[in-house]
Amino acid sequence: MAKKKSTAKKVTKMAKKNPKAFVVLVLVVFLLVGLGIGGYFVYTNFINPAREFSLVGGNVESIGLNTEYKEKGVKATYKGQDVSNEVKISYFEGTGDKKVPVDAITTDVEKSFTVDYSISHEKLEESLSRTVNVVNVAPMSINFLELGNYNTGDCTYIKAGDVDILIDAGSKRNSATTINNYLKAAGHVEDGKIEYLIVTHNHEDHVAGLAGDSSHPGVLDEFSVGTFIQFALSTNWEKGYTKDYITKRDAQVAAGATLKLANEVAGNVYDIAPGITMKVLDQKFYRETSTDENNYSVCTLFTQGSNNYLFTGDLEKEGEESLVELNTLPHVQLMKGGHHGSKTSNNDCLLSVIQPEVVCICCCAGNDEYKAAPENTFPTQAAINRIAVYTKRIYVTTVTTDGHQGFESMNGIITFSSVAGSEYEVHGSNNDTILKDTEWFAANRTWPKEGIE
Repeated sequence: MAKKKSTAKKVTKMAKKNPKAFVVLVLVVFLLVGLGIGGYFVYTNFINPAREFSLVGGNVESIGLNTEYKEKGVKATYKGQDVSNEVKISYFEGTGDKKVPVDAITTDVEKSFTVDYSISHEKLEESLSRTVNVVNVAPMSINFLELGNYNTGDCTYIKAGDVDILIDAGSKRNSATTINNYLKAAGHVEDGKIEYLIVTHNHEDHVAGLAGDSSHPGVLDEFSVGTFIQFALSTNWEKGYTKDYITKRDAQVAAGATLKLANEVAGNVYDIAPGITMKVLDQKFYRETSTDENNYSVCTLFTQGSNNYLFTGDLEKEGEESLVELNTLPHVQLMKGGHHGSKTSNNDCLLSVIQPEVVCICCCAGNDEYKAAPENTFPTQAAINRIAVYTKRIYVTTVTTDGHQGFESMNGIITFSSVAGSEYEVHGSNNDTILKDTEWFAANRTWPKEGIE
């Protein structure tokens, strides 16, 4: 069988046989290649320059209530170069024939509008339009208070739009004066009414400030309440602070306030303000008895825009397991550290689900309330070890100065705030230092190797 000649041998033979024709062929090939490259250059740069242009819009899902809408995060590139500063954005309200150009978009009701992008760069003229559903979200601030003494306790004041919410009021009866002064300050409870008072469970360090005493009028002496949402079960009904709280609570109910127990409203969602809801989460110890009073804690989830904020009182591990089982919990931007940063709370069964971005702990770090068991001193090493896997942004209100009755601000009053339920800020009235970077932590705790740096 005759062997086929290779292409290379054929070309060589042709070149030797007819060199002039070969040269002409090579020139034609080069000409065609050159025309192809040139045509592509003309096409991409003059006929269809957008092939080398890319535009990415920012997040336009929500804006603050009554605030000017501005597109954020627009990123434009042309031929690999950043030309974001050359992107012009034109705003239009309405659609179709009703589309009207405006300088900016301000909205106080839910609606849809179209944002038109006009892009210019040298010979490039392109545009991109899209319709966006704007959801109004009221501003919200969550304030973890210091309590005026060295004793650990909880009191959280929330301002959601124009609505005032208080969760607990510890740590002692004399804390009432400190709490009341804060609530009366400008911009806080200006009308003297707390729309929602959540009493998580019946321990002194969460209830005593509501009752107060003869020298320190309680929160319920100084403010009216719209709705009480209270623990359903307790073994501490005969405590003096409990009896005083109940007497003052019942007086407010007689005057028109609403009282709801946790088991009655579990699963209920309250519309607090535009774009803000409060859900009373379910857990089994609203109905079942526990050997630990902490497990009776009322748990709530606040949602503001795309953000979620979780409060679990002093719920212990078995309660946290029930909370996860009975609710669909989201990733949260904020968690109030369970049980003041106790080793028996803040368990991975809960943390692994919510993966908090910020954890605020209400306690007097290092005081000797638990000196018989140093491993229980708040905030505990065990709780820190578990939380650190998900965030380094841990804040603490107060710290001991002598391990006993001396105290001072660590972060102070911790304020978590968000204007529109997306971006947020955390600030302390004393400083913004995260726990792991404080002097107290360096002397008393260690950051786990698994912790986020």
